[in-house]
Amino acid sequence: MPTTMKPVDAVIVGFGWTGAIMAMELAQAGLNVVALERGGPANTVPNWAYPKVVDEIAQSVRHGLLQDLSVSTVTIRHSRDERAAPYRQIGSFKPGTGVGGAGIHWSGVHSRVMPEELRFRSHITERYGASFIPADMQLQDWPVSYDDLEPHFDRFEYVCGTAGEAGNIGGVRTGGGNPFEAPRARGFPLPPLADPPTASLFAKATRELGYHPYALPAANASRAYTNPYGCQLGPCNFCGFCSDYGCINYSKASPQTTILPALFRMPNFTLRTDAHVLKVNVDDTGRRATGVVYVDAQGREVEQPAALVVLAAFHLHNVRLMLSSAIGTPYDPVTGQGTVGRNFCYQLINSVNLFFDKSIYINQFMGAGGVGRAIDDFYGDNFDHAQAGFIGGGVMWGRQTGNGPVRGIPLPPGTPHWGSGWKQGVRDHYLHSGRIEAQMSNMAYRGCYLDLDPVYRDAYGTPLLRMTLNWQDNELRMSEFFGQKLSQIGRAMGAQAMSGRILKRGDNWDTRPYQSTHINGGTAMGADPRTSVVNRYLQSWDVPNLFVLGANVFPHGVGYNPTGLVGALTYWAAAGIRSIYLKNPGPMVST
Repeated sequence: MPTTMKPVDAVIVGFGWTGAIMAMELAQAGLNVVALERGGPANTVPNWAYPKVVDEIAQSVRHGLLQDLSVSTVTIRHSRDERAAPYRQIGSFKPGTGVGGAGIHWSGVHSRVMPEELRFRSHITERYGASFIPADMQLQDWPVSYDDLEPHFDRFEYVCGTAGEAGNIGGVRTGGGNPFEAPRARGFPLPPLADPPTASLFAKATRELGYHPYALPAANASRAYTNPYGCQLGPCNFCGFCSDYGCINYSKASPQTTILPALFRMPNFTLRTDAHVLKVNVDDTGRRATGVVYVDAQGREVEQPAALVVLAAFHLHNVRLMLSSAIGTPYDPVTGQGTVGRNFCYQLINSVNLFFDKSIYINQFMGAGGVGRAIDDFYGDNFDHAQAGFIGGGVMWGRQTGNGPVRGIPLPPGTPHWGSGWKQGVRDHYLHSGRIEAQMSNMAYRGCYLDLDPVYRDAYGTPLLRMTLNWQDNELRMSEFFGQKLSQIGRAMGAQAMSGRILKRGDNWDTRPYQSTHINGGTAMGADPRTSVVNRYLQSWDVPNLFVLGANVFPHGVGYNPTGLVGALTYWAAAGIRSIYLKNPGPMVST
């Protein structure tokens, strides 16, 4: 029998960005809050103190900040006719673990969203006609608008100390920043980071091609900053150890640097680490969550009763908990019925390495996760999709994130893979090469979904989550389009040679090389319980005292980095809980 703890007002499962935000919001509302994190504690000191933090073997090769796949993983297949195989080595995506979660090892690119993306089906139908949408594409509108979320985008940016340049304040174009962005109430809290060489070359080339480069919004502080919680950030020093690493300099926004110092002072908040949640308990009616059951560090089962349950773990774990707890109806791709696991999607990345002559000095060792210049000329519906022949779009950028020798040294085609020829190639090109990328959206499809694997289980005896996903013709057409644009930009930047990865028609999802950790959908938000798991406040349609956070609530995959939208949605949901739910617990949206 599990040990039963004292009941609390709210229990939060997972303690990364969404868990930290929600814990702060509920604790400030006076609730007694317990957060459960399956990994261990972590903080800048001692976890990322120098020189331990700059260990490429420990972090980039052995994935010290990531999930231990020998304990729990997922299985993957391309179609429902295949048998899935376990994801045994970190490759295509990088689920985090421990306090801070993926908010520790993320890069810091901090984007919003285009307003039309939140009503995408309506927008596409109005502009191109319903017949333009492929028959198997499950395109649907979101139940919130950009105007709903704008104050919460703003709040998250000011919590993170995001560095950037506004392009549209209150509907007035500023003449700088991103000319395509939606109106924002005010500018960024900090000015943009200084451009590294790759960004400068990218900006010059794209401007000459007639595009509109802007400084990427970055949650890497450009100067000293104190956020609304009183947490202090120091200016980024472009050390190059950002993506895959905790920040030694208190410069990259993370739960540790922006929320936890204030949250940990609150007497009505408790954090328990090494607490692996097995399931959400519900009462006999199946309509009310009573708490959760978890396994502690000693291997004991513990029950934590709570009046309010919040799933705030990484995307895949939230969906799996819904399925393993039998909350909601699992999605059936044959009938198209059910919702949990539906609208699972991802993101496409095309990456091109550029090699310059020795007169162009890059030094790719230096950089920061979010620093760079980007163009949105082909994002969302900023261009004519009828002529392009696909739905969706993406952001193209010249970033310089830092790349040490252990992380991999790209070399021009034809360079030997070993020996003196390889060494000469490294000497010739390491300081004179850069990278440009296109990060593209991924629509939801009837045959792409999540369910529980009937064969494989984790170390706790729970069925693994099974991912059924492959690239579709629409996305591969988009990838070829963006590949041509990247080649055009690379030539305009003056590259003497180029190499990289451009997805094309006929390609399958390859889980071995890193793609992105931007996994979306599976517990989609919506206005219709028949096609969504949670309502506009991220409240479960089936269990009203259960809230589900994260990119798993996206109805389709966006082209931007999702963290900014995830944070805004979390603040939006928290505001709804505080202003509506706590005053009258129950369904916040009628059906």
